[in-house]
Amino acid sequence: MKKEELRIVFMGTPDFAVESLRCLVEGGYNVVGVVTMPDKAVGRHQSERTASPVKQYAAAQGLPVLQPEKLKDPAFLDELRALRADLQIVVAFRMLPEAVWAMPRLGTFNLHASLLPQYRGAAPINWAVINGETETGVTTFFLRHAIDTGDIIRQVRTPIADTDTAGDVHDRLMHIGGRLVVETVDSILDGTATAVPQSSVDAPAELQPAPKIFKDTCRIDWSRGVKAVYDFVRGLSPYPAAWTELHNGEKTLTLKIFATEKHFCTPSSAVGEVECDGQELFKIATTDGYLTVTELQLAGKRRMNVKDFLRGFHVADDCRVG
Repeated sequence: MKKEELRIVFMGTPDFAVESLRCLVEGGYNVVGVVTMPDKAVGRHQSERTASPVKQYAAAQGLPVLQPEKLKDPAFLDELRALRADLQIVVAFRMLPEAVWAMPRLGTFNLHASLLPQYRGAAPINWAVINGETETGVTTFFLRHAIDTGDIIRQVRTPIADTDTAGDVHDRLMHIGGRLVVETVDSILDGTATAVPQSSVDAPAELQPAPKIFKDTCRIDWSRGVKAVYDFVRGLSPYPAAWTELHNGEKTLTLKIFATEKHFCTPSSAVGEVECDGQELFKIATTDGYLTVTELQLAGKRRMNVKDFLRGFHVADDCRVG
């Protein structure tokens, strides 16, 4: 079968998934339909609705789009079945019921932003950076019942630099993943795809999870030390962003931190105390040194570098975070 004859249904929602869909479309593959999340309510009164990045791209390419509220809805299953897909591809979407992933004759494969079986879950990129990993990658695997546990088809590795943020890694994996999706389709087409159980992959005995990140997850624990806090900040930058409470005199404010520099030493201040020169230095004591903040954002204000922040904000002598 030629790639122009293989009927593909693509499922995804965010920008990360758009690159894979673009690679398929521009590569001349036969994408017969796209499944994405329903339009999201936005605006002050939630009266406006915005389409997902995948829907926006699919609509621009003239591709049929399905937006089910429930993936087990019989009407949706009928619409999906009518597309007569040979293969389904999932990138950053939802957990699929068996009625969906078992539908195509060639199965359904997923692109996951980690080196499975490491970092199964909703936020693999964030947790890899938070945990100070020096390597990550992308994996394609066939879907099975348990989430992120299916047989691995292909993997591509890439290093994580000490200065990389989650955003940097996201963008790199997005492009690597797009190419891997195409390579995986080609291997399925030419019969060279060999899926192997995740239990056969060389991985650490203790696997790291990648659970969904909530607001409370993002609160900084300044007692964890310079390296751990530095990695935590970059692992949540630029979104959803690490945050802390800034106790400045009698005011307590929420402060998001996007970038820091680490300095190991024996701090002269207690954990969480702020040292500031009022011009360009804003550093916070941890157990084994200081984190010098370089980009930050006060609640209700824009993100800015530390010089602009200090130009308009008076830091009290007893300023601290926690």
